[in-house]
Amino acid sequence: MASDGPEASTPLTDELLERIRLDGPLRFDLFMDAVLYDPRRGFYATGGRAGARAGDFLTSPEVGPLFGAVVARAVDRWWIEAGRPEKFTVVEPGAGPGTLAAAVRLAAPECGDRLEWVMVERTAAQRARHVDRLGASSALDSPRPLAGVHLISVSALPTGFAADVVLANELLDNLPTRLVERTSTGWSEVWVAAGDTGLIEDLRPLGREDPEVLVLDRVAPDVRSGQRVPLEDEARSWLRWAFGVVGVSGRVVVIDYADTTASMAHRGQGEWMRTYAVHGRGTGPLEDCGTQDLTCDVASDQLADVRPPDVDRSQADFLISHGMDELVEEGRQLWAERAHIGDLAAVRARSRVREAEALCDPSGLGAHRVLEWGPTSPANPVAG
Repeated sequence: MASDGPEASTPLTDELLERIRLDGPLRFDLFMDAVLYDPRRGFYATGGRAGARAGDFLTSPEVGPLFGAVVARAVDRWWIEAGRPEKFTVVEPGAGPGTLAAAVRLAAPECGDRLEWVMVERTAAQRARHVDRLGASSALDSPRPLAGVHLISVSALPTGFAADVVLANELLDNLPTRLVERTSTGWSEVWVAAGDTGLIEDLRPLGREDPEVLVLDRVAPDVRSGQRVPLEDEARSWLRWAFGVVGVSGRVVVIDYADTTASMAHRGQGEWMRTYAVHGRGTGPLEDCGTQDLTCDVASDQLADVRPPDVDRSQADFLISHGMDELVEEGRQLWAERAHIGDLAAVRARSRVREAEALCDPSGLGAHRVLEWGPTSPANPVAG
């Protein structure tokens, strides 16, 4: 399954080849981190983003405002369940260009005047859009507006920051993942090396006593020789971080493509590790470095090692449970009343039906899973 490397190179590919020739091969997760987040030439640093027109791929918020309107309803429900506090803080890691935050603000949730929405985005190019397009504040201690949702944009949260909700929409699939393959003698890990014509794979055996092997044998005991799975250390670390942010009384919500490790082994790497560029599938993971998105489905059973989710359901079920059908019906009625005017409100109302179909399409965005962890209890501890 090794790659011979691309025929045409990119500036980041050239830099990675030079780095590897000087310092030795890169473990796959470190390679993935460079491809996506290198501060000068990584995919997100150079303008790669979601978007219906100018983006490279489409996420649920970019379909239209319906997704954000339903999330706003979910936030209202979580705020009510928390006792309607004077300040309710939602942290959105990996906020990208801020499309979800903008849609939530547009929906005017009931808790809006008390809602603080913190967009955490490590890429400076994306954070600039938060300030320029949304008027977000760039400091956590900035004064809140007189009315409406308070939008804040930061590169990272300080240690000890506390929030009521951590909501990650299509973030974990972009967290760097290790990549392993079952061989006739055990597990081997994929590293990225320099070949004669470009980047190539380098398989390195894992020792039988390595902690990673114990994890793999537990979550994928029946994987056959030649099959591959992700080893998502970063995702598990992220979940522990999220629990630290919300404490024992908060909520963590993850929306993403997700599957079990064993199922991914049988599906094949090309099905759960994908590249995207200009709204199409890209080339191989080692090719066109920095010019295409690189994603990996979330291994839900590996996250469950930290703590099993309280709820695991489809995106369609999540959206319906928070009133999507009601919003769609309101849209139909508003379109019937204002179709003869054809103003922006009427057009938005009409689009809700199309948006709902896209958000629930089982062959597309509807294939997302929504994993939710509520307040912790002695029966649901967080693994260290």
